[in-house]
Amino acid sequence: MTITKISAIPDDKAMLRAAVELSRDISAARPEIYWPDMLLSALIGYGALYGAIVTALAGEPAWMVGGLGLLSALALYRALLFIHELTHIHETALPGFRFTWNLLVGVPMLIPSFMYEGVHTLHHARTRYGTAEDPEYLPLALMKPWSLPVFLLLAVLLPIGLLIRSAVLVPLGVIIPPLRRLVWERASSLSINPDFRRRPSEGSFRTMVFWQELGASVWALFLLWSAATWDWRPLAVAIAVISLTAVLNQIRTLVAHLWANDGDPMTVTGQYLDSVNVPPPGALGELWAPVGLRYHALHHLLASVPYHSYPEAHRRLMAHLGLESTYDKANYRGLFPLVGKLVSSTMVKR
Repeated sequence: MTITKISAIPDDKAMLRAAVELSRDISAARPEIYWPDMLLSALIGYGALYGAIVTALAGEPAWMVGGLGLLSALALYRALLFIHELTHIHETALPGFRFTWNLLVGVPMLIPSFMYEGVHTLHHARTRYGTAEDPEYLPLALMKPWSLPVFLLLAVLLPIGLLIRSAVLVPLGVIIPPLRRLVWERASSLSINPDFRRRPSEGSFRTMVFWQELGASVWALFLLWSAATWDWRPLAVAIAVISLTAVLNQIRTLVAHLWANDGDPMTVTGQYLDSVNVPPPGALGELWAPVGLRYHALHHLLASVPYHSYPEAHRRLMAHLGLESTYDKANYRGLFPLVGKLVSSTMVKR
């Protein structure tokens, strides 16, 4: 009998067992890779952003400003996506990494790690993935064609929303408890499911949230003050760069999954086949899906494996399981065929 619903796909136990067994010796996060990668990405990103601002203020040609802005967006995008690693690696694996990332990337970009920590792990819960309780899932392939442009437009507006959140809503929430609860539930997580409501933070995580919120609010207020009293153009350039970064991430999100589940719980294999790998030889995948996210389907098999080990894990699994295996079915050739597949899915009458 032909299986028509992805939620009805049974588990391929041989693939699941091979994934675990073949990755045991490469499952430790290596600080000699994490630290230079994150720090160099941030350095290039901020350096190029400074160059874009200076050239814009000096009236240099648009191509020069745009080129530096693009370089900044790509580098900051890579630096920002380490937030994904922070949600999975054990807090003792890389001492100081979370604090340093928040200090250099999370707070300056107004996306502290608490906005993903405690949220993204729900996406990996076996009983939540692809259901109404998954904060990071929408059945985009089953929705109308206009939903995709709206999805991208929201990313363009993200930096402005983040500024309003940290500079206005969070400070006001200190004196207006109902607003504070609303902001926490609806505007404090990197989620795409509009029905998701975040639960209150507790314990040490609540303390971490306080300090990250404070840092982001102080920084956001400083940005608005400097734009009002000195020059608005640096902030405008920064907003444009972060908007491009957000659009890149939104495009990556569009092709991270097939988005074909209708809301029923799925097996791990079903989740894997609803997810996407874009392995080499294509080189562009490292630009639009950096920090291991070009192996997003593999990540749903091995969520605790560090990003730098995914290429080797992929090679081992392909060699062990071979072409035409269940594992091979989640491997795709590139970004544009995946976007085309998603757009085509929204055109089908239902």
